[in-house]
Amino acid sequence: MHVDEFTRGKGRFAALQYRPSAEVADTDYPFTLTTTRSLFQFHTGTLTRKVRGLNFLKPGEALEINVKDAERLGIADGDLIRVSSRRGRVEARAKLTEGVAPGVVSMTFHFAEAPTNMVTNPALDPNSKIAELKVCAVRLEKVREGAGVRR
Repeated sequence: MHVDEFTRGKGRFAALQYRPSAEVADTDYPFTLTTTRSLFQFHTGTLTRKVRGLNFLKPGEALEINVKDAERLGIADGDLIRVSSRRGRVEARAKLTEGVAPGVVSMTFHFAEAPTNMVTNPALDPNSKIAELKVCAVRLEKVREGAGVRR
């Protein structure tokens, strides 16, 4: 689209000073939750969750947690975990992975049964005026043991 020229004018870029997230992990909420997207669901899933094949590939919410953090907390793959922030809590099955760093957990926001954005931080970025829904501090609590997460 922009091979030879910009079709809607030239972009204007401005360097911004780094600013940490409005909420960081602490002793009460020791993990940083970040939200991601699934290739198999779209937005809140109002259409994609009606497709049997997509639901087979991504049937529900999973809390991705680093293997070392899970071991330290006694969490096994598939355990039901309560994820709590200063704004609320949701529950999801644990999915152990080395794909997230220690101290970080990750969830998508496609599933009404586990509305992840209800626990994220609505603080506005001062430059973009967009809610900071991608990161917040959380604590984890095992609700019950599970039978594993389908991958």
